[in-house]
Amino acid sequence: MAVQEADVAGLVGEPLTMSAFNQLSGSLGGYSFVKVVVDRHNVTIHFLNNARHEFHALYIGTEILGIGEDEVRARIDELNQGFYHASDRRFFLGILSLHQREDKRMFSLETVEVDTMSADMIEFFYAEVRKNVDAAVPLFFKPANHLQEQAVAELPVERLPRILAHELFSTAEFVALNPGTTKGRLRAFRTEQEYRENTLEWFDIVVMHRVPDDIPRLAGIINASHTTPLSHTNVLATGWSIPNAIQIGAFDLIDRENLDGQWVEYEVSAKGAEVGLRLIDEPDDVGRRPAWYAQRVTLEEPEDTYNPIVDLGRIRYNDSHRYGTKAANLGELHHVLGSESPRRLLGFFSVPRPPRDNLLPYLAKLLGKDEDLLAAAQQLLAQRVRVPRGIALPFSMHQGFLESSPKIQQAIGKLKMALELNAREIEPLCVELQQLIRKTRVPDYLLSELDTALVENLAGVRTFVVRSSSNAEDLAGFSAAGIYESYNHVTSAEKIVESVKDVWASLVSARSVRLRQQAGISLDDCFMGVVIQEQVKADFGGVMVTTNPMNRNDFRNVYINVSPNVTDVVEGSRQPMQFLYSTVEGGGRTVSLGDATKDLDVNGHAQLQRLAIVGRLLQSHFSPDYTFDSPVDIEWLATDEVLYVLQLRPYAI
Repeated sequence: MAVQEADVAGLVGEPLTMSAFNQLSGSLGGYSFVKVVVDRHNVTIHFLNNARHEFHALYIGTEILGIGEDEVRARIDELNQGFYHASDRRFFLGILSLHQREDKRMFSLETVEVDTMSADMIEFFYAEVRKNVDAAVPLFFKPANHLQEQAVAELPVERLPRILAHELFSTAEFVALNPGTTKGRLRAFRTEQEYRENTLEWFDIVVMHRVPDDIPRLAGIINASHTTPLSHTNVLATGWSIPNAIQIGAFDLIDRENLDGQWVEYEVSAKGAEVGLRLIDEPDDVGRRPAWYAQRVTLEEPEDTYNPIVDLGRIRYNDSHRYGTKAANLGELHHVLGSESPRRLLGFFSVPRPPRDNLLPYLAKLLGKDEDLLAAAQQLLAQRVRVPRGIALPFSMHQGFLESSPKIQQAIGKLKMALELNAREIEPLCVELQQLIRKTRVPDYLLSELDTALVENLAGVRTFVVRSSSNAEDLAGFSAAGIYESYNHVTSAEKIVESVKDVWASLVSARSVRLRQQAGISLDDCFMGVVIQEQVKADFGGVMVTTNPMNRNDFRNVYINVSPNVTDVVEGSRQPMQFLYSTVEGGGRTVSLGDATKDLDVNGHAQLQRLAIVGRLLQSHFSPDYTFDSPVDIEWLATDEVLYVLQLRPYAI
C-alpha cells in the first residue's frame, strides 16, 4: 500500500517514513503515536491509521482475518487471549510513539499493559519494528508493566535499547491533568512571595511552579513544574472542573507572548501537545457572578443535639449528620470489614464495561478463586485491610463548646453579619474567632467525657492522629480537600485537647469560610466532628483514586501515589512515586519515581496490586448509585502484610 493511500486503512509491508507516520498518527498526552501489528506468519508489518482503527483487535479481525466487526466484538475475549497471552501467537501488537524536544527526536515502542510477551518475543518484535522505521531516529522499547521490566532486564542493552515509563514522564513537557476550556486573566508568579503579595479573583488563571494548597477558587491552573494529579490543589481543580495542566517552560512561553496579566482563552486537551493560550478581549461581564456560583451544594440537616463520643466501629455511613462524613465513612469501613456478606462489594465487576461483557472472571483470577467471589473478596478485606481504631466526637460536643463562651458567640454573630454583607472584614473576623476558639477553655463536663472515651477505647496508645470530620467535606459536590486541619504525632492528653480545638477552629478559617460561601453553604449549617485515632506504624503510604485522572475513559486502572510519609503526598511538599495498577487484567507500571531514588521492591508492588483490588471493592460498596462508576479517594498506609485505610471520600470527575 502506497503512503498516499494511508487514509484508507494503514501502511502494510513497507517501511514507515516520517511523512507516513504523520499521516497515520493519533495524539495522546502530547505525543504522536501509530498502532503497530507484526504478523509473524508472513513477517509482515502493519502501521494502522489511527483515525480508522480504534483497537488493534478490530483491525486484525476485519483487515487480516476477514472477520466481521460484530463477530470480532462478540469474540473479543477469545481473540485477545490469543493476541496478548498465547505463547505461539501469530500477531505482535504495540504502539510506536514519537518524542520530540527542540531538535532531538526518538521513538518508543510499547505493548499494552496486559501483554505477557516473553523476553524473546519482545526482542523479535523490537527487531521487526526497528527494521521498518527511520534508522536515523533512535528507537527504545518501553516496558508496559513491572513484569516486562523484569523480563527484559537480562537482555543486553545493545540488542534491546530500553527506556522506562517514569523516565519518559519525568521529561514530559506537557501533561493534561484536567482537560477543559476557560477564559480568564493570566497571573504568573515565579515565587510564593509574589503570590502572597497579590489578591486573586475567581476569573484568574494561575501559573506557578508549585501552586500553594490554600488557593481560592480560580478559573484555571498551569503547573510550570512536575506535580502529582493527587495533590490537594489538583484534587480541588478536578472538583471545581477547571482546566489544569503541567507545562514545562510555561514562564518562557508567557514572557515570549507577553501574556502575564492579559485575558486569554485557556485550553487543556488530552490530545494536545501543549497548553492552548489565546489572547482575547476582557469580557464585558467580569463583574457578574460566575456560572458555578448558582450551583449550590445542599447539606443534610445536621443534628447538634446531644450524641455521645463513640468508638468508630459503632457508627455507620448514615451517621454523617451527627459525626461528619469522614467519621461516618470510617465507621462504615469497620462494618464492611466485619460483615459476613456485604453484597455491594462486587458491584463494579458485575457491570458490563465494553469491550468486556463480564468482568467477574477477571476478578476471580485476581483473587485466585473460581467460585464464591463474594466470600473471596470478603476474605481479602478481612485478612489484609485494617482501619486504625479510634473514636468519633459528635457535632454536639463542638456546639456545646461554642455555646459555653459568650465571646465566641459574639464573634460568630459578627462574622455572620459580615458574610451577609460580603464585607471586607471577613478575614480579620475569621482570625479573631479562630484565636478565641484556641484560647477558650473546654468545659469540664466535655473534658471528662473525652477522657473517659479515650480510656475506654484507646488505652495503651502512645501516639494519636486528630482529624477533621465536618458535614461540609468529603461530599460529591464539595471535596474540601486540605481546607480543614488534621494533626499527626499527638501524644499527651493536653495536646489532644489543643488539637481538637485547632480542628474546630479550622471550620472558620478565612479560606474555608470563603470556599463554602461560594458553594452556597451557610455558616449556620456547618458543624465539625473530630476523629481521634491510633497512629499506626507502616513501611510506606499514600493516596489512591480508583480511576485514572489523566484518562477518565480508562475503566481498568487506578492511580496510586506512594511516599514514606503519607502527608508528603497530600501536601505536595515532596513529589511522590506514582503508579497505575489494573483491576481487570492485573499488573502495574511505574509512572514516576518522584523524589525517590529507586522503585519499590517486588513485595511493595504486590501490596499495591492488592490495594488496587481493595479500592475497587470499596468503590463498589460506597457507590451512590448502581452503575458503580463513582471513584473514591483513599488515604492509606501499608506494611508488607497489612493495608491501613485512613480515609475514604468521593473523588470528583
